[in-house]
Amino acid sequence: MRKTGWLVAGALAAGVAWKLRDVPEAMGATPTGVRADRVRRSPQFRGTAFANSAPAVVTPREETAKILRDLLFGREQRRPRGVIPVFTPASDPISDLDIVWYGHATVLAEIEGRRVLFDPVWSDRCSPVPFAGPRRNHEPPLPLDMLPRLDAIVISHDHYDHLDMRTVQALTGYQDAPFVVPLGVGAHLERWGVPESRIVELDWNESVTVRGLTLTVTEARHFSGRSFTRNTTLWGSWVVAGERRKVFYTGDSGYFEGYAEIGRRHGPFDVALVQIGAYSPSWPDIHMTPEEAVRAHLDLNAGLLVPVHWCTFTLAFHSWAEPVDRLWREAKGRGVHLAVPKPGERFAVDEPPLVDGWWQQIE
Repeated sequence: MRKTGWLVAGALAAGVAWKLRDVPEAMGATPTGVRADRVRRSPQFRGTAFANSAPAVVTPREETAKILRDLLFGREQRRPRGVIPVFTPASDPISDLDIVWYGHATVLAEIEGRRVLFDPVWSDRCSPVPFAGPRRNHEPPLPLDMLPRLDAIVISHDHYDHLDMRTVQALTGYQDAPFVVPLGVGAHLERWGVPESRIVELDWNESVTVRGLTLTVTEARHFSGRSFTRNTTLWGSWVVAGERRKVFYTGDSGYFEGYAEIGRRHGPFDVALVQIGAYSPSWPDIHMTPEEAVRAHLDLNAGLLVPVHWCTFTLAFHSWAEPVDRLWREAKGRGVHLAVPKPGERFAVDEPPLVDGWWQQIE
């Protein structure tokens, strides 16, 4: 009996070890060498870590008990009851500025014939392990190997719902586009097998020209980290400019006054891809509410607002569709031009689909 018990325990331990085998790799790497030197020289790096231009608290200590209560006893409808409609994106461009939202923060912008993919996540969970963590509410609209040829892959920061190891590794094989990332994030990519020649790291307000597009990383109010150590890599928002058209992507960010300065320096924008979900009074500094998203959009001097960072993963305690309901109401009240595409739906920025409340049919 004792021998059998040890055999069972050994088998269980081996099973757990097998399931956890990829965790160290998925957590990425800390910048070293030349990359670490660049990190330390950044004006955003203060002492031992990156910092926001104004103090931003991730989660106030006094909110811990409330977060636990919300997690255990909240009655919000955090996942959809019905099936989220998913489109297979049309492959041909409609105009000189098309958008395809693949879900959550993953967006393809086709600008004057060139393609930029923001924060690609194709895994079933945004987590370092395949059996735990937030799980997708809908399938990806398109398999990774069916994506069109990309000109740049842009990452906003290194959190698991924006930077996914398996997606990066697949794109490294399927595509030849460079990964354009904030300072320090290249250490993760290098560990995952991305060639150094395909990694471009930028500090806030630095730019690179890739295949005729100018990509600039701009300020955001957030944090980084794939383990218990935070802020060893930088986070940012992005400006993508062609000859005539411009796109802004917020990444993850709390609202801050710097959006107006970004609008003055880099705008106006044809479209702003703005984070609207995963907000909470328990972490007000690092994610925007839908009302703040509209305010940021107006500060940026952008034309069309396209909401991202909602629908696909449950990352907060509000109902899954609450962000877009609130956004729609605020946009109408402030005269903001809004598009709410279904996952995979391609549309031209100049002729966006009418907002029809499609999500309200599946709540």
